[in-house]
Amino acid sequence: MRTSTRVAGVLTGLTLALGGAALAPAAHADVRDCINVVEAQLQGGEAPSYVVTACKTGQGGGHAGCVTGLTKGGGVTNGTAVTACSAAP
Repeated sequence: MRTSTRVAGVLTGLTLALGGAALAPAAHADVRDCINVVEAQLQGGEAPSYVVTACKTGQGGGHAGCVTGLTKGGGVTNGTAVTACSAAP
């Protein structure tokens, strides 16, 4: 067996054994990135609760729901919502 094939197999096995946790970023960082994008546009204070909820939706894979949640809440443009929700997953 070639060394490169063997290394790939070991890395795949390790990833499966760890459940991908070694390769996944911290969940809170993604939500925080999403919130930071919105806060930069709002230019003031802490993000409202609807922003946190929408960003958590985006983190769960619901990009469209995240964008809708941010734009329906008021004050967040569609462009900012798309950028913020792209940072969430």
